[in-house]
Parts: sequence; C-alpha cells; structure tokens
Amino acid sequence: MKKIITLGEVMLRLSPPGNQRFFQTHSYDVEFGGSEANVGAAMAYWGMHVAHLTAFPDNEIGWAASGQLRKNGIDTQFIAHIPGRMGIYFLENGAMQRSSQVIYDRAGSAFAGFDGKELNWDAIFDGASWFHWSGITPALSKECAELTLTCLKQAKKRGIMVSGDLNYRSNLWKFGKEPHEIMTKLMEYTNVFIAGTRDFKQCLNEDFKNFEQAREMAFDRFENLKYIVKTDRVSHSSSHNSISAVLYEKKKSHSSKTYELTHIVDRVGTGDAFAGGLIYGLLHLKPKEAIEFAMAAGAIKHSVPGDILLCSLQEVQELASGEAVGKIKR
Repeated sequence: MKKIITLGEVMLRLSPPGNQRFFQTHSYDVEFGGSEANVGAAMAYWGMHVAHLTAFPDNEIGWAASGQLRKNGIDTQFIAHIPGRMGIYFLENGAMQRSSQVIYDRAGSAFAGFDGKELNWDAIFDGASWFHWSGITPALSKECAELTLTCLKQAKKRGIMVSGDLNYRSNLWKFGKEPHEIMTKLMEYTNVFIAGTRDFKQCLNEDFKNFEQAREMAFDRFENLKYIVKTDRVSHSSSHNSISAVLYEKKKSHSSKTYELTHIVDRVGTGDAFAGGLIYGLLHLKPKEAIEFAMAAGAIKHSVPGDILLCSLQEVQELASGEAVGKIKR
C-alpha cells in the first residue's frame, strides 16, 4: 500500500441549505474540509494510506474535526491539538447565472500559528511514497511558510516525490511577504506542479506572455521538476462548466477528454479531487492514463455535495474509460 503525506489547514464549512442566500437562511449545513486533506481523503477511499499534517484547537470542535478525518480513512496520529480557534469558511452555493460565494474567517487559527517543531519526521515519512502541499498553506502565516519548507526538505532528504498545487489566492497573503518571496524556494523542491499562467506569474513575479512561455521557463529553471499539469475550465454558468486538463513532460504532453458538466451539485473540492486522482494516477498508471484518471475524479466530484470526493476506485476507472456513464447500476 502506498503511503501519502498531505499538509494543510482543515476548516469548518458552513453552508445555507440548497441554494439559499446568506441573508435568507435560518440554518447552516456543517462539514469539515481543507484543500490538502480533501486530496488525501479521495486517495484514502481508494485504499491508500494517507497521513495528514495539521493542527486543530484543543476543544470539542477540534476533536470532532480529527474524528471526521478518521471517518474519511485518514491517519490522524500526527495531528496536533493546541490552543487556538478553528478556521471557518462560509459557502453560498450559486445556481444558473448566480456565482457561488466563499467568505473566510480563518485568521489566527490554531493551524496558522503551528510551527511543527514537535513533529517526528522519521515516523511521519517512514515508508512514504509521496508528499503533497498547496500554495494555500504558505500564504497563511510565516509559521506555515516555514513548516511547508521544512516538510519539503524532509521529503527531499528521503527521495520522496512531491506535488504542489501552486493555487495562488490573493486574499490570503497578508503576513508581510509577497508570494514570490516564499513560493520560488518551495517550488525548487517540487516534482509536480499543478498550475496555470496566473499561478506562475504571481508565484515567480514574472510577466509571462502565455502558459507556454511559463511552462518552458519552469522546466528550464527547476531541476527537480518532472511534470506540469494545467486544468482548463469554461464556466457557462454556475450549473454548467466544461473541464479538461493537460499533463506536460519536458518533451511531450498528454491531454484528457473534455467533460460537459451541465447540472453541477457542488463545485468546491473539485480541484482537490483532481489532484488526488493525479497523484494516484502517477503512482500507478502511465502519464496518459494518469491525466484521464485525474480528470474523471474531478468530474465526478461535481456531483457530490461537500468538500470531499466520495466514490470508489471502480467508479473513477469506469468514467475514465467511458463506461457506464450515467447508467443505473443493478
């Protein structure tokens, strides 16, 4: 069994039921979710050993969050419970031409102040095949940026493959550092980038004319880089998107099929499901098969409420191969 390590904050998600607006709801549906843990949860459902690194407040909400991760099959033995608060985000699901909205309330969370100095790196990385991080974590605080770099150095020391979803989010970088001051160093330790042109521009502080220019620069500049993955999404409305992806090696590329998603249930976490599928695919499949598996996982997540992709390995494999699409299984 492959062992995967993921790092990142897990938050409390509060959503008005159905497609209600914030100003009309009288109740909220409760979930726990965080980008990197979502990635890990998808792979845990496919039978992989996934250990998540994070910190929760040492109270009932924090312990409930740990319990939910365990229900999702994630190894929580390295999670710290420390003084602090739980990060929260509010999600209003859009419909038709009305966009979804997310409001964060995560400043000063337990994870934002977590330095990880008590972590046992030998135990964490023992038997690990892969480490995954995203650009969300180093954006949260100086401590989180340093913790990410420490994890990457520990993975590099042990020859472990590393994927990074660069995932630039402008509203998170508030602790006095610009993205390129942090991200460039982290990218040096990473073997797989999930990124678009905007991510490269912001993370490297360079004005690339197009994605092709950014991609060529990245392969020339980062010696540990093996793959770059770019997803493409056309939003016809909140309920109808077209999605596809390309996996680039230095000398060749592999494109996925395009999915027309016409009745989206929940778009949140779809990129995480894609990343989980990508990691699984690169560990078990050839590059062309890997990008098809990843895109199928991302497509299925659009039909599942909540942050996490809940589906079997067989369901992803069937969609990736074009079998049993939308049919009743008896």
